[in-house]
Amino acid sequence: MSEPLLFELSTPGRTAFTLPSLDVPATPLPEGYLRTDLPLPEVSELELVRHFTRLSQLNYCIDTNFYPLGSCTMKYNPKVNEKAAAIEGLTQVHPLQPEEALQGSLELMYRLQEALKEIAGFAGVSLQPAAGAHGELAGVLMIRAYHRSRGEHQRRKILIPDSAHGTNPASSAMAGLTVVQLPSDKRGNVDLAALKQACDDTVAGLMLTNPNTLGLFEEHVLEVCETVHACGGLMYGDGANLNALLGIARPGDLGFDVMHFNLHKTFSTPHGGGGPGSGPVGVSERLAPFLPGPIVVKEGERFRLHVPEKSIGRVRAFFGNYGMFIRAYTYIRMHGPEGLRAVAEHAVLNANYLKALVSPHFPVAVERTCMHEFVVHGDIPGTDVRALDVAKRLIDYGFHPPTNYFPLIVRDALMIEPTETESRQTLDAFAQALAAIAHEARTDPALLHEAPHTTPVSRLDEVKAARTPVLCYKG
Repeated sequence: MSEPLLFELSTPGRTAFTLPSLDVPATPLPEGYLRTDLPLPEVSELELVRHFTRLSQLNYCIDTNFYPLGSCTMKYNPKVNEKAAAIEGLTQVHPLQPEEALQGSLELMYRLQEALKEIAGFAGVSLQPAAGAHGELAGVLMIRAYHRSRGEHQRRKILIPDSAHGTNPASSAMAGLTVVQLPSDKRGNVDLAALKQACDDTVAGLMLTNPNTLGLFEEHVLEVCETVHACGGLMYGDGANLNALLGIARPGDLGFDVMHFNLHKTFSTPHGGGGPGSGPVGVSERLAPFLPGPIVVKEGERFRLHVPEKSIGRVRAFFGNYGMFIRAYTYIRMHGPEGLRAVAEHAVLNANYLKALVSPHFPVAVERTCMHEFVVHGDIPGTDVRALDVAKRLIDYGFHPPTNYFPLIVRDALMIEPTETESRQTLDAFAQALAAIAHEARTDPALLHEAPHTTPVSRLDEVKAARTPVLCYKG
C-alpha cells in the first residue's frame, strides 16, 4: 500500500507554517497574479515533515546502497569535498566581483586546470562546459573551427565507433557535422579496415571512447590515432571513462587532440540530481587557441581571466560550475599522483573480480580482461526472462539495477560498473543476488516478470509512462 499524498491528508484549517506579521505596508498583488483555482493541501507541520521525510527515505542514493550503473560511474562522493566546498570564503564570492577580489578563486581554478593538463597530457584546459556532453559539443566545435581556420571547409564528417557513448553522435549532429558509424571487431575494438576505408579528406575527426562502453581498452589506439591524423583529421577522446586510466595512461600522449573530463565520474563530484555537472575540456597544442573562454592564466603572482586568440567563445555563463571545481580539486589534492593511480587500479580490479563472479550466470559480451566496467547478456537461455526482468528483481534484493540495454551492440545488455569505492563484501553480495536471480529465472520466472515486489509501486508500464505522462495530481 502506497503512502498517502499530502492532498489525501488535507483537512481545511490545518496550517504547516505561519508567516510573520508584516513590518511594511501591505501591497495587493496585481490582478491576474494570484491564482484562486490552486487547491493547495492544508496539513499540519508534523504531517508535512513526516511526508517529506518518508519520501526522502524512499530515495536510492550512493550514500545508502551500491549503485552499479555502467558508464555513469556512481562512485562515492567523499564528505571532505563537501566540507571544502562549504568554506565561507569560497561560497560567498560572486562572479561579477573584480578580478582583484577573486584571486583565491581564480588560483583554485588555475591549479585545477594545471592538474587536469598534467593528468591527461594536454597543453590547455577550459573549465567552462557544464557537463560531459556539453564538453563534447565544445570539443567538436573546436575541431570544426580548427579546420575552417585552415580553409578545409570540406571536412564535415565525424567517425564514431558503434561502441561509443550515445551523446557522441548527438554532439556532432548539433555542431552541423555528418556522423559515420564504424563497426567493432570481434574483440570489441574499432574495426581497422572499416576505419581506413572511411578516412579521406572529408574527415574532421574521430570520437573514441577509451575504454569503450564494453569496458574494454582500445587495443589499437595508437594505430587508430595515426590513421586519423594521416588523413588530416583530429582525434576526440570521450574522457567519461578516464577513471580506468588515471596515472597509467595519458590520452594526450596516446594521440588525442581534445578530450572532455567528467568531473563526477573520475573526480568524485556529485552526479545526477546531486550535481550540477562539470565537463572541462583538455586540448593539444594546435587546439589551444580555440578553447572556450575565459580560462585562467597566471602572470607573475597574479591570476586573470583570458580569452584565447581563436576561441570558439563562451559555452557557459560566467566561468563554469565553480562548486564542482572545489570538490574535484580537493579530491585530486587528497589523493596525489600515487593515490590517483590507485583509484584506477582498484576500479579495474573490482570490475574484473565482479566479472569473474557474475559470468558463470550471465555470459560476458566480449571475453577479455575488462577495465572499470563490463557488459553481460541479461537474458536467461531457455526462459522468457530478459534483462529488464533481472534489473527489476535486483531492486527486491536491495540493489540499484545496472545500466540496461546499452551498449546497443550487445543483446539484452546489462552494463555493470562497481567503481573503486566498493568493498569486496559488497561485490560478493551483489554477485550472490545475481546468482539467486538466475536460479529464480529457471524455477519461477513469474517472480521476475512481476518484480519489484518490495517497492511502494510494482512494475510500471514504462512505455505508456513515457508516451502519456501524468504530470499532476488528479485526486
